[in-house]
Amino acid sequence: LLASPLVQAGPRLVLGGGSNLLLTQDFPGVVLKNEIKGLEIMEEDPATHTALLRAGAGESWHGLVEYALDQELSGIENLSLIPGTVGAAPLQNIGAYGVELQDTFEQLEALAVATGELRVFGKEECGFGYRESVFKGPLKNQYIVTAVVLRLHRAAAQRPANVSYGAIRDTLTDLGLDQEAPSPRAVSTAVTHIRRSKLPDPAAIGNAGSFFKNPELSQSKFDALKATHPTLPGYPVPGGVKVPAGWLIEQAGYKGLRRGTGAGTHGVHAQQALVLVNHGGATGQELRELAEEIIRAVREQFGVELHPEVNIL
Repeated sequence: LLASPLVQAGPRLVLGGGSNLLLTQDFPGVVLKNEIKGLEIMEEDPATHTALLRAGAGESWHGLVEYALDQELSGIENLSLIPGTVGAAPLQNIGAYGVELQDTFEQLEALAVATGELRVFGKEECGFGYRESVFKGPLKNQYIVTAVVLRLHRAAAQRPANVSYGAIRDTLTDLGLDQEAPSPRAVSTAVTHIRRSKLPDPAAIGNAGSFFKNPELSQSKFDALKATHPTLPGYPVPGGVKVPAGWLIEQAGYKGLRRGTGAGTHGVHAQQALVLVNHGGATGQELRELAEEIIRAVREQFGVELHPEVNIL
């Protein structure tokens, strides 16, 4: 298939689940749907109480999380219910609730579009950053991910759960689950509950999840903003402070905004300002224009530049 003149001539678009994509026009080329399946435990390491889990790129990401939990493996439970496929996960180093894919990533397998050669990429070669990898930069559109390998922990490792981020601890309590030493399954249950309560279901209302990245500011920039906006949240990161884009968007007056009439209604989700929604038949271009308007408003009010997390075509 890759060798066919139609694919080689391009342009081409490789789709996983399409959950992080905003189409603003018809795509003038070939669309390839990655449906490579397969889940297997490759090897165990009794010394470190870890196991290597290999997943086909076309597997559902949440399905992989569920499979890992069924196999009593931990490390990705905080990433429960993230939409999309396994193959798309390393492209933007998916993350949520204090955990990123790179934390458990071992390697991936990918086909070179130009030659059909299968190549293995280790963690360092992937150049992971905040919602970034080499596959969104210098190697964009050059490889098709076929499988991802993660190193996960066995229960015997007694690895403490990551419950310090967001409302996980409070949700564990509300659900009657142990918050002091919760099981990986309990953490997954809490994260799933939080996501379902805060984020719209793409099957019910059109959305691509978090539309913008959370901006990272220098300490001096954050301190200056904090002086004029005392309620501005901030989370320390190497080299500065990360601030919630949703907070900035809400303060700019866009949370719950609805635009258009009838089938073309679109806007910003009422419970999570980071999510843009299509209530019916709005076009991708209308969503793009709204995103650009929000970027301008936040820039003018706070002097902070927002960048889309969603891929826009």
